[in-house]
Amino acid sequence: MNTLAQIATHMPHDGWGGGPGWFIIFPILWFLLVVAIVVLIARSARRGFRQGAPWARQTGANPVAILGERYARGEIDESEYRSRLAVLRSATETGDGRS
Repeated sequence: MNTLAQIATHMPHDGWGGGPGWFIIFPILWFLLVVAIVVLIARSARRGFRQGAPWARQTGANPVAILGERYARGEIDESEYRSRLAVLRSATETGDGRS
């Protein structure tokens, strides 16, 4: 009998080696992988619902609100705010603007 055959006959589990531990470790690893994926999906879903889901967000924000925020931050003065607000309101009344 050659050397490889002798080694194979003396190995446990018909020559597969490794022992019974691998039959326990691999299911545990698969279970941990599935749990990690579920946790990541749940965390991203919770963040999405808190901040508004990306697929549910509107493409454009309200221009009047943006103008008000710019005025509140001091980026524009009162006269510029009023003139731009008048332009936005006239565009909305004629149906040219989004609101």
